[in-house]
Amino acid sequence: MASEKIIAQKVELVNEVTAKMNAATSTVIVDYRGLTVGEVTQLRRELREAGVEMHVFKNNLLRRAADEVNCSELKEHLAGPNAALFATTDATAAARVAHNFAQTHAALELKAGIMEGAYVDQASLKELALLPNREGMYSMLLSVLQAPIRNIAVVAKAIGEQKEQ
Repeated sequence: MASEKIIAQKVELVNEVTAKMNAATSTVIVDYRGLTVGEVTQLRRELREAGVEMHVFKNNLLRRAADEVNCSELKEHLAGPNAALFATTDATAAARVAHNFAQTHAALELKAGIMEGAYVDQASLKELALLPNREGMYSMLLSVLQAPIRNIAVVAKAIGEQKEQ
């Protein structure tokens, strides 16, 4: 009777982790071994400000949830103390904040993740972390789209000034 209750609780936890993975635009697994309590608190604060949740689950639960979201490649990275970072708005936020934090705290290690439903290895996570946030990307896109119009305006102005002379 008690074992059935424990199994039901574990199934509920797996469903909770699976729901978080499905709801997140990205999930990043990090190894936080070696960080002090103060450093973990600082990391959580920075993640929260970026709209990212940090949770520590047992690796067994994360493995089962990875199977549920069809990302079995993630399972090979689930050894040792891990934390799962769930970003719901900006897909690169979790990787970016964790990478920036790891620059000053060598104990934090990005392992792997899931981004937009696809498995992402450690090297790709680090590349994605270097991308600007969504607003920065929109700004860059707008700048690229405005460049031809700006060039036409400069040429038209130059032609107008040349005709005046």
